[in-house]
Amino acid sequence: MNGEIIHLNEDYYLLASAVAQRQPQVLLSHADSFAIYDLAGDIPRAALQSYGLFHGGTRFLSRCDLRVNGQWPLVLSTVPTHDGSELTTYVTNPDEVRDGTIVVQRDTVAIARHKVLFQGTLYEQLRLHNYGRVPLRLVLEFALAADFVDIFEIRGTTRARRGELLAPVTTHNQLRLGYRGRDAVQRTTVMEFLPAPALITAGAVRFDLTLPPGGHTAVEVHIACYVNHPPSPALGYTRALAAVCAEREVWRQQFPLISSDNEDFNTWVNRSLQDLTLLRVHTEGGSYVNAGIPWFATLFGRDSLITALETLTFMPELAAGTLRVLAREQGTEVHDARDEEAGKILHERRAGEMAALGEIPFGRYYGSIDATPLFLLLLAEYVERSGTVALARELWPAALAAMKWIAETVDQDGYLAYARRTPHGLINQGWKDSHDAIVHRDGTLAEPPIALAEVQAYVYAAYRGMAQVAHRLEYADLAERWAAQAARLQERFNREFWWPEEGTFALARDGAGRLCHVVSSNAGHCLFAGIAGVEHARLIAARLFGDDMFCGWGIRTLSEHEVRYNPMSYHNGSIWPHDNALIAAGFSRYRETTHARNLLSGLFEVSRATDDRRLPELFCGFSREEQRRPVPYPVACRPQAWAAGSVFLLLQAALDLRLDVWQRRICFERIALPTWLNRVEIRGLRVGDATVDLRIMRGQWSSGVEVMARQGDVDIVVYK
Repeated sequence: MNGEIIHLNEDYYLLASAVAQRQPQVLLSHADSFAIYDLAGDIPRAALQSYGLFHGGTRFLSRCDLRVNGQWPLVLSTVPTHDGSELTTYVTNPDEVRDGTIVVQRDTVAIARHKVLFQGTLYEQLRLHNYGRVPLRLVLEFALAADFVDIFEIRGTTRARRGELLAPVTTHNQLRLGYRGRDAVQRTTVMEFLPAPALITAGAVRFDLTLPPGGHTAVEVHIACYVNHPPSPALGYTRALAAVCAEREVWRQQFPLISSDNEDFNTWVNRSLQDLTLLRVHTEGGSYVNAGIPWFATLFGRDSLITALETLTFMPELAAGTLRVLAREQGTEVHDARDEEAGKILHERRAGEMAALGEIPFGRYYGSIDATPLFLLLLAEYVERSGTVALARELWPAALAAMKWIAETVDQDGYLAYARRTPHGLINQGWKDSHDAIVHRDGTLAEPPIALAEVQAYVYAAYRGMAQVAHRLEYADLAERWAAQAARLQERFNREFWWPEEGTFALARDGAGRLCHVVSSNAGHCLFAGIAGVEHARLIAARLFGDDMFCGWGIRTLSEHEVRYNPMSYHNGSIWPHDNALIAAGFSRYRETTHARNLLSGLFEVSRATDDRRLPELFCGFSREEQRRPVPYPVACRPQAWAAGSVFLLLQAALDLRLDVWQRRICFERIALPTWLNRVEIRGLRVGDATVDLRIMRGQWSSGVEVMARQGDVDIVVYK
């Protein structure tokens, strides 16, 4: 295959397929399963492309393509529902020619392929309608295969040995394809066909159908993925669709309705909410979101926490579920192969054969320096957003363990730094975790242990936030101690990390105590977390909007003046929506709301430039003056959780919207809408047990807020 190696570090990388990049893809997702199709609704012979039906980190179906009377059908359209529950592909028959004569004219038979994915089973219903005036004999054939490759094999990680493909098993209406892995786990794909087809073989299924003029019929295919034990009996397409729709409607009703007078903006908001819905996983303790499809379709500590922060004002339930699931996965011991330590918050959790065998370290992996302070930061923010300490009491042992880990891990200067415990883990353990992301100005790689600027900001916010939580829980000694630690860290950080020549914070400090004098977006996270002094914040805001950092659509990860700058790199010049959303929130914190609105406007234009209005995980950092449209990054996840969540934090920052739930107030400061928005409505915004519908209107000189409806006790305060 044609490919380009995109390094994440020396061991794990993404292989960018030039073939797959040229072929549009559509998807379905539910919990820990997802399916990727081409525009015909087929899974073409996948090989090392990302097409297929995946479950628990393994591909259970690597081919499923349809022929009609021996030919490819003609594609009319592919349409997902608004919440992504169902995917419908409309195809029709091509011209059928025999001996130079058209015996069946194209567009005679309409075929609607309806698909839904629920609890590890894919349901497809094909509805056929003969619009011709004579009876038609139709032969539908599916070519089928299951290779059971691990997602990391598709990413490009090679394996010395694999397990054993089992002999196919067929019945009158079933095909079973199986694989016994080297981890002694049997993975099986069970395909059931209704009605029973005319022929089933190991790699193909054929239906012989006859349709009278104006006649119609339906065929169903159920494809179940299971590990060791058979799945529950199939629900059938109709019941499965109803179950998914009901589940997602409950989720969507927890989110306020956000609309405006700009339909492109409405589409962006709705697409973002749909993407979060696609990535949502429900547990008994609440919901969290997987990081992204296809490469990160699992729980990631940092990604899930930041997504919850982005959406906290509008859906605090996501934060609660995320905190609970990560508390359950919290480290309990020193385990070098997993970079685990007691109190540390998970980086990622992987299923699949390679994880089980330790061929990759990510089965349960803790190589993240920032997930732990972000966990504490989110818990503190959730207490303020919810106006209750119930969750803090529930998770207090986990919070204390996380605070203890920070206290025992910081270096003698009070900085939180990382150095991997296993040679197979991630070299860099902040959000910029590619192997070459943390460097000195001459381009040389920083040596660990490395203290990142934004991580110190997260720790500062964790100290401050947990001091407030301790105060509300009446732990006065802890509150005083943590507040003092925050103050000391803030003073030292502003003094030692400040780079006056560039008006920003240095990227990091290496193991020898040398600062990495590199202009990067990381300094913007210091505004988000509040560690920057006011004067420093003003200078950083101006620096981030320099021509070398702001490309016209967003702020680059790295200045184009730096040695390692490459607009097509993963972390050294690309643009990440979540990065920009956090920076925008930092601008709002320091009353730089004009900059926040500019970031909202830039990423709005990126959304408008994409066919489906979906912001990718990242895109290339070429200047808007050079390129008329944003340039895609070849292996970016779409959908991706913190990219989907970014619009909500960007909007909140641009509106300067703040909630004081303890005082039952909604506050707007320096409110002003961008020129392309005249009206924004937020219906069903919850403050404690009260709800309110708000309309924000752009005026000639300033914007105003109108209360359209209010239930319960809540005040609206607008500062001019």
